[in-house]
Amino acid sequence: MFSGSIPALVTPIRDGRIDEATFRGFVDWQIENGSSALVPCGTTGESATMSIEEHDRVVAICVEQAAGRVPVIAGCGSNQTTVAASHMDRAKAAGADAALVVLPYYNRPNQDGIEAHFRHLAAHNDLPIIIYNVPGRTVTDITVETMAKLAALPTIVGVKDASGKAERVTAQRLACGPDFCQLSGNDDMALGFMAMGGKGCISVTANVAPRLCADFQAACAEGRWGDALALQDRLFPLHAALFSDASPGPTKYALTKVRPGFPEELRLPMTWPSEASRKAVDAALAHAGLL
Repeated sequence: MFSGSIPALVTPIRDGRIDEATFRGFVDWQIENGSSALVPCGTTGESATMSIEEHDRVVAICVEQAAGRVPVIAGCGSNQTTVAASHMDRAKAAGADAALVVLPYYNRPNQDGIEAHFRHLAAHNDLPIIIYNVPGRTVTDITVETMAKLAALPTIVGVKDASGKAERVTAQRLACGPDFCQLSGNDDMALGFMAMGGKGCISVTANVAPRLCADFQAACAEGRWGDALALQDRLFPLHAALFSDASPGPTKYALTKVRPGFPEELRLPMTWPSEASRKAVDAALAHAGLL
């Protein structure tokens, strides 16, 4: 259902408000440069700092601007099950193609709680769900066994895996079946992830280098591993630099370099990246041939 390079879109903010005009232009640029789907209101989009109204508005703008050219996977996660369900309702009404739902954070539910959360969402709404497993942010982790139970539900179609455990790709394919869509959540691990059977990457780096990330994913899908390795080497410093300070600060800084006039604002508690981080981004952009 989903494959290739899928940016987890940053949200441009100007004078404290969502900059809708810049966001629309950003969506067009991503599609024109080969991104195969779009994720508004993920972590990189600063969804945790948005009001519910802003969150749903950003999803609606993305769907409207994409205009069916690529699928839109709306960020719908919350640690409150009813809030996640409400986001899914509004995403479906806006015309989104799927929901990206992170594991409940802070509450730290056990496996039964994780399963119950996703079963409730799947029963509540027929929008396809991609589970987002990112233990580094949520503390919780979903086991392969629980993933297999959820994959048996008709609307739970895949996972964005940012567990950092490469072996999960094979384990989950064997447990969930070959049609379960596995997307990498780590740019720096995407080459190995794809070689082990992944279908694509929900990417931070694609915000800044959409064409290179799309070319990398195409090379992997076509089995051109030499080309993929060359692109991995070209992009790897950028993968690292974009996490050299709290995300998405370095990514927004990089966008001011590759898209002049892109707004610099982040919402508290996020702040502008350090000088060392900015220098790392500059060097990585040069290495990638983007400056």
